[in-house]
Amino acid sequence: MKTFICFPKDTPPDIETALSELGCEARFIEDADSLNNTEPAEGWLGAIVTVGYNEQKAVDLCREMRNRETPVAPVILVVQPGLMAKLDRLDDLFDECLAENAELQEIKFRITRSIKRFGKNPNSPVISYGPLALNLETYQAIVEKKPLDLTYMEYELLKFLVQNPGKVFTRDTLLTRVWGYEYFGGARTVDVHIRRLRAKLGEEHAGLIETVRSVGYRFGRIHWQV
Repeated sequence: MKTFICFPKDTPPDIETALSELGCEARFIEDADSLNNTEPAEGWLGAIVTVGYNEQKAVDLCREMRNRETPVAPVILVVQPGLMAKLDRLDDLFDECLAENAELQEIKFRITRSIKRFGKNPNSPVISYGPLALNLETYQAIVEKKPLDLTYMEYELLKFLVQNPGKVFTRDTLLTRVWGYEYFGGARTVDVHIRRLRAKLGEEHAGLIETVRSVGYRFGRIHWQV
């Protein structure tokens, strides 16, 4: 998970430089429709929205990111110094703000601080949740320090769930986000993989993946361990 939404395409150049130096990719979008059309399989790491070019469009985009099934966070607003006073009415739509003339080091500091606030670390090859840990470089997974023998798609499904703890996903959303937009398998594919994951996690930890009746699945309820 290393991709940031950047709006609009003529975002201040230091933003892209800062993301690059932090090991992140900037993916530029022009409207809310692009949120889903260009979203990477592992989801968005966050968003940087420059308000000055088209204030209403920027606000609409922030609102759309907040109202998604999987909200984008953190959302960082970039504003002209003279517009700072307007932010009070938008405080539910963003997590951090930057002045348009901010220096590179400040931009990097605020991006890093925002990422950490949400328990994310784009430079760490390991993600963990309670007794479970996944190495993103070696595709290994362990629970209670014991290795799990997972297929590729079992690993991808588990990784997605671990990266989005506490959130409920429908089967169709999981198919789209894990298997991809071009996959035509049915919802039963998700059920089968969930059942296999629970079996491999073992009786003690199978409950990490919870069935939400008439909706889909949710992974865990405890906080991230950083």
